[in-house]
Amino acid sequence: MTIEQGKILDELKDLLAERRFIELRKLLLEQHEKDIADFLDELSPDTAALLFRMLRKDQAAEVFAYLDNDSQEFLISAFSDQEVSEMIETLYLDDAVDMIEELPANAVKRVLQLATPQTRKLINHYLKYPEDSAGSIMTSEYTRLTKGMTVKEAIEYIRHYGEDRETIYTCYVTSASRILEGVVTVRDLLLSDDDDLVKDIMDPDVIKVYTTEDQERVALLFHHYDFLALPVVDIEKRLVGIVTIDDALDVVHEEATEDFEIMAAMSPSEKPYLKTSVWEHAKNRSTWLFVLMISATISGAILNRYENAFMVLPVLVTFMPMLTDTGGNAGSQSSTLIIRGMALDEIKFSDLGIVIWKEFRIGILVGLGLAIVNFLRIYFLIKVSFPVALVVSLALFITVILSKLTGSILPVLARAVNLDPAIMAAPLITTIVDAAALILYFQIASRLLHISI
Repeated sequence: MTIEQGKILDELKDLLAERRFIELRKLLLEQHEKDIADFLDELSPDTAALLFRMLRKDQAAEVFAYLDNDSQEFLISAFSDQEVSEMIETLYLDDAVDMIEELPANAVKRVLQLATPQTRKLINHYLKYPEDSAGSIMTSEYTRLTKGMTVKEAIEYIRHYGEDRETIYTCYVTSASRILEGVVTVRDLLLSDDDDLVKDIMDPDVIKVYTTEDQERVALLFHHYDFLALPVVDIEKRLVGIVTIDDALDVVHEEATEDFEIMAAMSPSEKPYLKTSVWEHAKNRSTWLFVLMISATISGAILNRYENAFMVLPVLVTFMPMLTDTGGNAGSQSSTLIIRGMALDEIKFSDLGIVIWKEFRIGILVGLGLAIVNFLRIYFLIKVSFPVALVVSLALFITVILSKLTGSILPVLARAVNLDPAIMAAPLITTIVDAAALILYFQIASRLLHISI
């Protein structure tokens, strides 16, 4: 929020507190729809409903689409049948579908009953697409032209019907049976002669996605090609909708949030932090913590197995935290980069060999540097014996290499078996690397220091 937006928000709150509704409405109507929605979300449900009714009808639909799910649900329950009907007909179809997917069953039933038969049919059609697919985020409000149109006819068509379309900049050319045949921009139309035919200026090489395609891939196409809209076709290549840039950005935000939460060992949640209950936060965080707690007992079992080693030479215990922490951090670095690379579609399963070879060389360089510094530190500053310093440094060197390889391989393998690569993030890799580092450490110590284990 900018300083100017903050001042306006404070002014709105002051006007509301003083019940100066005429001035409040005037200032409210001047704001962007997203800012209005953010303001309403902070108010009590009754007050938000009161102010919502002050908005113009065209503005109200835009604001409603930006409201959080709880506010939308309350307004639907507070609206009269006529208001619900007007709202559902005014909303863009993709916004209406998003809203319905989050509403409880009784509210959904009421909304669908009050929608027109055509709108109800379209909503039900979209709700049948798999969750997180291109079909589930597309909208049917696109501009469709035919090849036989002249430029003049196309522009007149856009002027007549464009107001109800979510975007008019990109137009799609289809056959009579709605087979997608080309794409043309408004810029192309405006720079062409009135008598030119659409088929002569359209681009027949259209990049498109199928309704069942994963929404994450759709977002990647927007990133790669800098699209404003992307056509969605069914298995018969008939145009059924488009995904717009605002929906693609929502997908990027959702996927990034989900990956972040998984990488932090939490179950993903779509609710904002402040609107999520303490119980739900605890539930989302506990599952992975229980898994990691149980898996951490492996390290305890390893220590028990090599108990004789550090009883004979207690100084070995001193360097265990440094060894496991460094290994875990090294693995986390690699896994983070690989997960991001796969999220951007830069790394595929076929690149696994290249990734392994690169991370192996990185591990050698990083591990060698850390091992040398570590040897000098513990030999000259801590004054341990040369053999012990050598054991610790050698174990550190091998651990870093192993960690880099583990952190790079596991996310790629997870994707290969249709798991989210983010699952193989810092917490899980750290647990695996800790166990491997301890085994390496004590095995090297037993051989070089001739300790019986």
